[in-house]
Amino acid sequence: MLNRRSLLKAGAAAGVLAAVPVGLVLGAQPRRAAAATTPFTVPLRVPRPLRPTRLADYDLYRLTSREADVAILPGTTSRVRTLGGALSPLIVARRGRPVIIEQANALDVPFSMHLHGGHVPAHSDGHPDNEVAPGRSRLFRYPNNQPASTMWVHDHSHHAHAENIYRGAAATYVLTDPAEDALPLPKGQYDVTLQLRDAKLEDDGTLVYDLHGFQDRPTFLVNGSPRPYFEVAARKYRFRLVNTSNERAFVLRLGEGDEFTHIATDGGLLPAPVPSRILQVWPAERQEIVVDFSKYPVGSKIVLSTMMTFPGEAPEVLRFDVVRTADDPSSVPATLRPVADLGTPAVERTFAMSFDPQRGQHLINGKPFDVNRVDFRPKLGVTEIWTIENKDVDFTIPHSLHPHLEHFQVVDRNGKPAGPNEAGLKDTITVMPGESARIKIKFTDYTGRFMFHCHLMGHLTMGMMGQMEMAR
Repeated sequence: MLNRRSLLKAGAAAGVLAAVPVGLVLGAQPRRAAAATTPFTVPLRVPRPLRPTRLADYDLYRLTSREADVAILPGTTSRVRTLGGALSPLIVARRGRPVIIEQANALDVPFSMHLHGGHVPAHSDGHPDNEVAPGRSRLFRYPNNQPASTMWVHDHSHHAHAENIYRGAAATYVLTDPAEDALPLPKGQYDVTLQLRDAKLEDDGTLVYDLHGFQDRPTFLVNGSPRPYFEVAARKYRFRLVNTSNERAFVLRLGEGDEFTHIATDGGLLPAPVPSRILQVWPAERQEIVVDFSKYPVGSKIVLSTMMTFPGEAPEVLRFDVVRTADDPSSVPATLRPVADLGTPAVERTFAMSFDPQRGQHLINGKPFDVNRVDFRPKLGVTEIWTIENKDVDFTIPHSLHPHLEHFQVVDRNGKPAGPNEAGLKDTITVMPGESARIKIKFTDYTGRFMFHCHLMGHLTMGMMGQMEMAR
């Protein structure tokens, strides 16, 4: 189990966050684990890209949000919620070629599809006003007119979102472009998406949901498999890590602290690769790394573990088994993607994140979410600076902020410039209790109403969300 001192060191080494609140890792009391999951007994599921119907001007996918019985724990099945009947589906899209998803809802709760990280019109952004009722369907249009990045698709309905995500209805969405294709990074079977999350599973496979039970989800799933193993060749791999947990943060370490290369975050490639030994992946974040397994002899077994666990939890997440040699023409270039120029800020805003115990609500600037209220109206093409303040010192609660429509740049944390791991574009930022961060953002192209909110789903469900309306 991680203590505060070692986590402070971990945060400093990662160059991302200075600390994680002690209450997050030490607040839980010892408790009976649900299902006992022996690590590394099942192989990793590696999703193959879904096949669209290719039309003249766009790719069409038909995804039904529905329940399905899938094998998670060996010898059992679990009733989950899916997009298309399987866990961790993968969509691979191309910049400049639009995607249309026809979403049919076969659940008994609403579902509003949101492309997290997508630069999309308001009518396709998954606003709660655009919920797909049970038994109905709707088209969501994604222009894909943005740089390559790893995104994900999840529900953004008004009340069912947290449970829909927890029960498995999440897809990975990889957008490619010619500029990234030209780089010699690992490709094809050596470019692997990894959805990370936690869960509570009973011995019979029952998936247990409790909105407030984030300290009692001891089973780590990777692409829907519990602590799996993955057979790799002795060469470089690119891993796209997507944290689809409701509240779980992963502080990842490879082996005994072996070095890997951090190459991308939410909005795509970093300006330059960052040699790293620890990687923090908070809920909704995407982080991409390259691991060179050629430094391990065939027969090696290297464990990816998390340094942040609750009492009684095992730290293992995934094991890499080096089983063969392979040619490797790939490399990680010294320059990946230039820093975007978002212009000179002309507007400043502050977002104070707090919990009100009297009201039992999480608030932004003292207010809970109201679908009938617009909190502010940015103008398209105007650069803004947002200051995010976490006021929850007494409760030691971390908060994040995710604005829809645009990525942003992290300017500083607590007055100190952002580190190299945050030098690229992001769309979700986590701030520790009593700390602050500033981001630079510029909205473009699309008018209408968009959300901004904490992406710890319990906080969002309890009111930590607002609306902004874009104007020209």
